[in-house]
Amino acid sequence: MIRTGIGYDVHRLAQGRKLILGGVNIPFELGLLGHSDGDVLIHAIADALLGAMGKRDIGFFFPNSDPKWKDVSSLVFLEEIGQILFKEKWRIENIDSIVICERPKLSPFIEEMKQKVSSSLGIDLALVGIKATTNEKLGFIGRQEGIAAFASCLISKGID
Repeated sequence: MIRTGIGYDVHRLAQGRKLILGGVNIPFELGLLGHSDGDVLIHAIADALLGAMGKRDIGFFFPNSDPKWKDVSSLVFLEEIGQILFKEKWRIENIDSIVICERPKLSPFIEEMKQKVSSSLGIDLALVGIKATTNEKLGFIGRQEGIAAFASCLISKGID
């Protein structure tokens, strides 16, 4: 059995928050608002994986109404989702994702992001794709009001 999933997340940029993307603390004057660390990339990947398994979204499993998840690293979410995948005998075939923001430039951090994702899920680094692009100064992303991310994944079961 082969399944695909897609995920999307967006958070507003704000003063007084760290900018965490792909589990990496990126030096920048603004950070993402969120109940957890606001990591839009990890949230999009999490939703893609959950969707591929036919499950509900990240907010169902890690609700922002639960103080337990306040300011927690989103990599914790990914680790728990990895355990669900393992328990249900799903195998990740690949993850592809893209972060959309005007600033800061993310290319220096992509490899570290890939390492954090692969490590959190216990998968080979080669199975994780992460890209970054701008929104060509258009819309809320172009005005640097927020950052968005999309992710897709392919998982399989019983193919050995």
